[in-house]
Amino acid sequence: MLDPREMDGGSIEIIAEKLRNAPYAKKFAALFGERVFKDPRLLVAEATFAVSRYQIEEPGFHPYTSKYDYWLEGRARMSEVELRGLRLFNDPEKANCAGCHSSQPSREGFPPRFTDTQYEALGAPRNSALADTRDPGYFDLGVCGPIRKDIADQTQFCGMFKTPSLRNTAVRRAFFHNGVFHTLQEVMDFYNFRDTHPEKVYPVGADGKVQKYNDIPVQYHANVDVSDPPFNRHPGETLAMTAQDEADIIAFLKTLNDGYKPE
Repeated sequence: MLDPREMDGGSIEIIAEKLRNAPYAKKFAALFGERVFKDPRLLVAEATFAVSRYQIEEPGFHPYTSKYDYWLEGRARMSEVELRGLRLFNDPEKANCAGCHSSQPSREGFPPRFTDTQYEALGAPRNSALADTRDPGYFDLGVCGPIRKDIADQTQFCGMFKTPSLRNTAVRRAFFHNGVFHTLQEVMDFYNFRDTHPEKVYPVGADGKVQKYNDIPVQYHANVDVSDPPFNRHPGETLAMTAQDEADIIAFLKTLNDGYKPE
């Protein structure tokens, strides 16, 4: 609510005042008590809680009507290409996508969320199209700032961002925290080339050197994941995926779009 790049609420006090005067204020008081309006921080915290509960309880946020969901239920058939993509998606020596985006139902039998809700530093290239990046000294460090400040001193987390769900990812037009990529092909190429052919992912400086991890200050480069496949490779080594592998994985990702109509 406070991030100037998102809802830009201005301050806790401004948001609290809007809540006090909202048309649903009486319903809010019925839920949380009249005293909630006297404490701005508590008021905004409860509003945030209400939004989160709405997102959890409203089926429209998670209909689980993708082809993959119906396939798990035995109500749809995956194509050969889609099945190859699923195998590659799960293969820990290939794409290793399932390492962070689990494709398995939960222990309780709920549909897979395709995120482990953990945090990771992948070193996505800088997005020069953003207004913020006109300042060469500006860096979005995710967990440790600049918007979030409560753990800014824990620099081992700088550059880390929460793993997103891959549901409906094939209908998105911006990927990664800074929106630097606009197609799934670009995303797959990043995973495939980041460490073996970084010149295909990052800009090359006037000195001829590849500016790897150019959206993270040098002192935090050690936070970037270089141990989990496919990021455990080195320049010149064999790629984790072929062009066909990438195409197959993209075909599988398209089965995660909601709104599929089983025959």
